[in-house]
Amino acid sequence: MTDLCWMTARALRDALAVRQVSAVEVLTAHLRQIERVNPQLNAIVTLAADAAMRTARELDRQPGPIGPLHGVPVAIKDLVETAEIRTTYGSRIYGDHVPDADALIVRRLRSAGAVVVGKTNTPEFGAGSQTFNDVFGATRNPWSPDLTAGGSSGGAAAALAAGMVPLADGSDLGGSLRNPAAFCGVVGMRPAPGRVPDLDGGLWDPHSVLGPMARTVDDAALMLSVIAGPDVRAPLSLEQSPAPFSNITRSDLKHVRIAWSRTLGGLPVHPDIAVTLDAAREKLVRLGCDVEEAEPDLSGADTVFETLRALAMLAACGQDAKAHPELVKPEIHDEVRWAGALRADDLVHALQLRDQLYARVVSFLTRYDVIAAPVTQVLPFDVETRWPSSIGGVAMDRYYTWMRACSRISATTLPALSLPAGLSPGGLPVGLQLIGQPHGELELLRHAAAVEEVLSMGSAAGPLPVRYAVNQVPDENRTIKLDDVD
Repeated sequence: MTDLCWMTARALRDALAVRQVSAVEVLTAHLRQIERVNPQLNAIVTLAADAAMRTARELDRQPGPIGPLHGVPVAIKDLVETAEIRTTYGSRIYGDHVPDADALIVRRLRSAGAVVVGKTNTPEFGAGSQTFNDVFGATRNPWSPDLTAGGSSGGAAAALAAGMVPLADGSDLGGSLRNPAAFCGVVGMRPAPGRVPDLDGGLWDPHSVLGPMARTVDDAALMLSVIAGPDVRAPLSLEQSPAPFSNITRSDLKHVRIAWSRTLGGLPVHPDIAVTLDAAREKLVRLGCDVEEAEPDLSGADTVFETLRALAMLAACGQDAKAHPELVKPEIHDEVRWAGALRADDLVHALQLRDQLYARVVSFLTRYDVIAAPVTQVLPFDVETRWPSSIGGVAMDRYYTWMRACSRISATTLPALSLPAGLSPGGLPVGLQLIGQPHGELELLRHAAAVEEVLSMGSAAGPLPVRYAVNQVPDENRTIKLDDVD
């Protein structure tokens, strides 16, 4: 049954559709994998095994598939509300919070037949790209449990890499879909604003988005076909049908024009990441891909991101920080302080810079189909380290400035995707970031699927080193008693 845990979501869906396997069998296999490896990794922090089993049994009673994800297990980030399943936002303030209703993204997944198995870990209020909090502790990297899985969708990325689920959702303000995907060797996609409507965040905020995570680009696209689509209550939501995402085809790489950005404007990048991405570039060049070294002008992006991020964080958790100062981590208090120091002129300046940044990057992309760049500037680091204080001797002045390779792209609002590019000399995953055209997720996914085929680290069944490492966890570490699931 472990083999079911390493099948793609599409393969599982197809097998379930013709009843080669039942939803109960698929769920049981994944629950046993969670039982086997989650104690070591702490990726899934609230398990809903009983409710998931009831859903699986109901699906098996249906005469046919109820949707494109019929019977496919999925885990939901602990920032996203789930009916009758604890949602803490990684904060002690909400340690016992159980919502009455599902968020829109969860409703869409359930309507498509997905089976929600539980919640994935996140840093407090999603702040930072290291997944730890005072409610559940830290999430560890399946490739090396002494290291971080990244964040803020770190629990989701670790659960995917360890075979606990084939699909998971994530959210991304400054890199929270892309960074953990890179650290764990999976795929994370940041869609364009409005592609996946969010009724629970800032309705007019184009920088914080929801998106899919999976082990393959095709599975990420399949999930996007379910969670995307317009909603009149979300003013930024895009009107296009998500149906084309359900069955993407790979691009012909010989006709794809790639702008290869080594540093995204002079950012410090760990040498092992540069070496791994150089090797990936050479593979693409040998296949005839049109790769040109070119750096987009991202000047002003840091000011745009840091100004608008501070305001967004103040709106999201400022009241909680003021009401319960003793229960909130220092980084949240920093966000409130930074936002409080902003003046009207600062906001106007950031908005003007954003307009200029967008115009420049869109003009740059008239010569290319995608930009390729590092996802992260560092390799996965010690799980006990809150955040890297320097990179290559360059000091990081805020807890998130070490991830500017992602946040600079967030400031542009362009869609971006992280996919595995290979392993570092020390054997850790390295991610390649592909940045697409405005609202160009479909073509971005097609290009990414073609690049993925060239750079694949193993098989579609999952990264082989991870499969070996996480399956060595002793049986006595099990915490879920499947015999008790009714």
